[in-house]
Amino acid sequence: MIIYSEKVMEHFTCPQNSYSMPDANAQGVYGDPACGDALIIFLKVQDNTIEEISYLVFGCCASIATSSMTSVLAKGKSLEDALSITEEDIVRALDGLPENKVHCSNLGVSALRNAINNYYESQKQA
Repeated sequence: MIIYSEKVMEHFTCPQNSYSMPDANAQGVYGDPACGDALIIFLKVQDNTIEEISYLVFGCCASIATSSMTSVLAKGKSLEDALSITEEDIVRALDGLPENKVHCSNLGVSALRNAINNYYESQKQA
């Protein structure tokens, strides 16, 4: 039996910022083929700051909770600060994850970084 923290269960049962954002100005995708989880992060960036962030996640309890926490940690941050969010930051903010679920934190970090890089690329072409 897997035991999750109260914080993980809170973000699993009531995920924050979970919706599609058709007018996003950046998006990042990341999937973990080993477990089948996938995440799409949408960003609205203004003045180098993440004004709005949302996501669609397909996966287990830990994937949903880590995606939710990633959005909470990134919202309102500068792109530079958001790029520095680590898997450890997400796990710590969730009061830990079972050892066999720690890899789920990689989902949020990777999709967020892909979204930010997507934003930077789009700005070069503008």
